Amino acid sequence: MPSVNVRDIPAQQFIDAYATFLRRQGRLEIPGYVELVKTSAGNELPPQDSAEWFYKRTASVARHIYLRKNVGVGKLNKLYGGAINRGFRPSHHKDASGSINRKVLQALEKLNVLEKSTNGGRKISENGQRDLDRIAVELYSQEEDDE
Repeated sequence: MPSVNVRDIPAQQFIDAYATFLRRQGRLEIPGYVELVKTSAGNELPPQDSAEWFYKRTASVARHIYLRKNVGVGKLNKLYGGAINRGFRPSHHKDASGSINRKVLQALEKLNVLEKSTNGGRKISENGQRDLDRIAVELYSQEEDDE
């Protein structure tokens, strides 16, 4: 079997599988305000799937940092931000909530998936890379079995 990593698996499939893994593991620290808070100033309403979105955001951040070297809160704010509706005026980009992204990074650090980088920001740790690669291998083997 060839060497398989996160890059070989479709993004949404991997994010869903890793979010399920985090939920089953039960060690992810979820802030108390996840049911009330909007994820960006550009959004009109908070996410409708209660605390489920926090697991998916955490899995998405872990995958994003796996694929890149050093990522900080500011980069994540730009990534998860979007266009704000300004009525009849042209839309403009609005960054996402820094508090949510900071809490996600802190939760992943407590799970030893991420570690602080010497250049600033966060990078994937050896334990985190091993976990993410293991999930990618499981998904790849399931995909082969289906064929």
